[in-house]
Amino acid sequence: MSEQAYSAMQRNGYATCQDFLRVFDEDMRGLYQLSFLLAGDPEKGERCFVTGMEDCAKENRVFREWARIWAKRVIVQKAIRELQPRPSQYDSSALAATAFPKKNGPIGHFDVDAVLGLADFERFVFVLCVLERYGEHECALLLNCSASEVREARAQAIEDLADFRPSVFDAHGDRGREWPEVLRA
Repeated sequence: MSEQAYSAMQRNGYATCQDFLRVFDEDMRGLYQLSFLLAGDPEKGERCFVTGMEDCAKENRVFREWARIWAKRVIVQKAIRELQPRPSQYDSSALAATAFPKKNGPIGHFDVDAVLGLADFERFVFVLCVLERYGEHECALLLNCSASEVREARAQAIEDLADFRPSVFDAHGDRGREWPEVLRA
């Protein structure tokens, strides 16, 4: 990008390559965690994260204030292209009771292994709708499905997570899992 074009972008309030690099630097852990949870695998998650970062660093005409949201969106789109999650068939009458949680307020904490154990489509819907707070309609557009399929997948994911019982070793934190470096505390 020429110096003149770069200056014009800054004057017009558009995010520059440096703005996106700052977003990734400030929230590397969170953005990588999003990529990892969507992909369900460290290698795929890293691929989605890196290609998302590369795409954001290219010339984008997005307002500077939207750079963080745009970075998340690019990572989500990369993960969708990588895994191509598709809805399963559900018995919607059996899921009606869990489609709308009875309790108001925060949903709580979920075990990462349980989230990673969800089927691809359910994991995407759970991460996007519950953890990232995307609306049903937006999630359906991203995943190229219907809002009812999103509702059913969210209900199934919540039901599966509610039924998750960690092993004795998991309950004491002795998982022996080798987490990607960026996610270690």
